[in-house]
Amino acid sequence: IDIHHFGPGNVKYEDVAKAHVKDLAVEDKYGVHFIKFWVDEAGGNVYCLSTAADTQSIRKTHAEAHGLLPDQIYLVKSGSEAPLNAGKNFFLDVHNLGPGKVTAKDVAAAHQKDLAVEQKYGVNFINYWVNEKRGIIVCLSQAPDSTAIINTHKEAHGLVPDVVMKVKQSE
Repeated sequence: IDIHHFGPGNVKYEDVAKAHVKDLAVEDKYGVHFIKFWVDEAGGNVYCLSTAADTQSIRKTHAEAHGLLPDQIYLVKSGSEAPLNAGKNFFLDVHNLGPGKVTAKDVAAAHQKDLAVEQKYGVNFINYWVNEKRGIIVCLSQAPDSTAIINTHKEAHGLVPDVVMKVKQSE
């Protein structure tokens, strides 16, 4: 996952979609495959999920395509994706637990606890990604609001995210 921080009010979904098309036109040259992106318009953040041999391939693709380089790139392990619910808002929530303080196995277990509680709060956890080295977890969900996500995490396992962002997801 690579993350671009443009600042509040400085990014629009439509502009990111246009940049994404440019990424797709260049990605094969560098062995990158962009899978999906999410835009937090309010916070001015963009999250791109891709596969690549290394971080430099992602940087080179973005550089050649449109010149907008990511601020961070995290090698992540993914959970298994759940079906989407029509009409619900998308959210990304981020947990920064710290280097060496989380394993993919731990996150998978916590995710199962989220799934056991999610219906109570009207949440649909779709997927998660974890970077064990840096201790970062990113969760994708659909929910009525950010409070529902926080309450689900709190009841399920007590790991409240550092931030919850309403996002628009790419097609």
